Amino acid sequence: MEQPGDSDAGTDVATLDGIIAQAERFSVQVLAGDPTGVAVEGVEMLAVDDLATATRSHLVIASHPGGGPPPRTYQIDIAIRRCIAAEVACLVFVAPVTIAETSRALAGRAGLTVLSAAATPSDLAVFVDRFVRGGAAEALSRAEHAIATVGRVAAAEPSDVRTALVDAASAALGVPLHVVDDPTVRWTDADAVCIGEVPVGRLVAERRDPAAAIALPVVAAVLSRASSRESLDRFGPVRSRADLVIELLVAESSRLDALSVDAARAGLPVQLSHSVAWVTPRHRDDAERRPSAAQLAALELRALQLVDERAETWHVVGFHDNLAMVVSEEPGAPDHQRRLREVVARFVELATTTTGEDWAFTVGLGTPQSGAPGLRQSATEARIAAESAVAGGHLGSTVVTDVTGLRRVLLDFSASPLSRTLLDDVLAPLDALGPERCDVAVRTLLAYVSTRNSLARAAAALTLHPNAVNYRIRRIEQTLNLDLDDPDTRFSVELACRLRLVTRAR
Repeated sequence: MEQPGDSDAGTDVATLDGIIAQAERFSVQVLAGDPTGVAVEGVEMLAVDDLATATRSHLVIASHPGGGPPPRTYQIDIAIRRCIAAEVACLVFVAPVTIAETSRALAGRAGLTVLSAAATPSDLAVFVDRFVRGGAAEALSRAEHAIATVGRVAAAEPSDVRTALVDAASAALGVPLHVVDDPTVRWTDADAVCIGEVPVGRLVAERRDPAAAIALPVVAAVLSRASSRESLDRFGPVRSRADLVIELLVAESSRLDALSVDAARAGLPVQLSHSVAWVTPRHRDDAERRPSAAQLAALELRALQLVDERAETWHVVGFHDNLAMVVSEEPGAPDHQRRLREVVARFVELATTTTGEDWAFTVGLGTPQSGAPGLRQSATEARIAAESAVAGGHLGSTVVTDVTGLRRVLLDFSASPLSRTLLDDVLAPLDALGPERCDVAVRTLLAYVSTRNSLARAAAALTLHPNAVNYRIRRIEQTLNLDLDDPDTRFSVELACRLRLVTRAR
């Protein structure tokens, strides 16, 4: 069985340097000799006057009956000479001692290692015995030491908590540990490292070791809690401001000024120029399936980690089944939307790794707009662009809002609940036909009214016979009870049809 600290993985003999490496809690110091590779076959406690009876190749702890004063210089010299004669592996004093240079040289020439330790003789003896014997007792001892060490380090709240905890556990176990990113890890796995409820990786040992197997779940749990605290400190203010972003996006226009004041007080830079990316996750094989709350939390965390060190001001907002990423810069900043596109492209790569290839992330990009109204406008553009791409079957695409044509006007209408309701009422009777027949009717109606009621041109656009178009239009007119020859009616119908097709994903 491989012992920690062995210089040769093929031997089962404990070495003195391995013991010292694991005995850091006893504040062991080397006073004389070289512990490297010295074999230790056992441990015993003897009074200073009884060291002549010490057992060969054992680690000998010099005890002081009755808790008397530390041995004097001449007593230390005698103790070293007796241990050399007995050919012990090591002599340990558990009280502060000073070794004369002649005694240090004598021990060095004879190959005797002399140590001091801040421990009670019995505690040190139990530790060494477990280490030398190996097996379950030794593994349990190292695991307990690692767990206690990690707890002390975590309580000190180091600046880089992950590195500090992993290094401390590695040193205590004598086995290198490290955290690996693993999007497939489950929060129920014993080695899972989580931030809040989001699993982010695994704590793994560099080699198989019984002590590491015992300690890993506890160390991973401490690491998870410490990482959660660190994440809360780092992203807590950003998440609080994200709640204000949601309010700005959904509030009535009459409340916008008051909310802008509250947002500015909370540190949300509403006065800047904002560009929004609307990310819509959809399952490729099941259009009705939506990401779970745990998946959305993992995606939000990935996004926050991605933008944490960037110079721009970023906010990540979970909105129902979607994610909005907002980048804010000074008005007129060059390449504002390009930076948004680059970051979102990287996020989609990370998100796909997190959720798997079965999920597609469709992205709509809004144009940079200033102030609180601009934030709403850019978010509306991004949302409609993403939803239109999903409805059109373009899953996984990145769509930029067309700001030069009719789509911009339709987005403005869509952003107003009153305007959207009025136009939806025009086509409401068609909804009774069912989604598929309603969509066919709206497309037919748009082709007809947009060509000034030309059956021939509408038929060409729809690749149908004019008689088929005429039949459909007559049925639609009866359903809507509208006069399509009236210019005002025709205009409102065309606007309603275009808005319906742009927003049909809703």
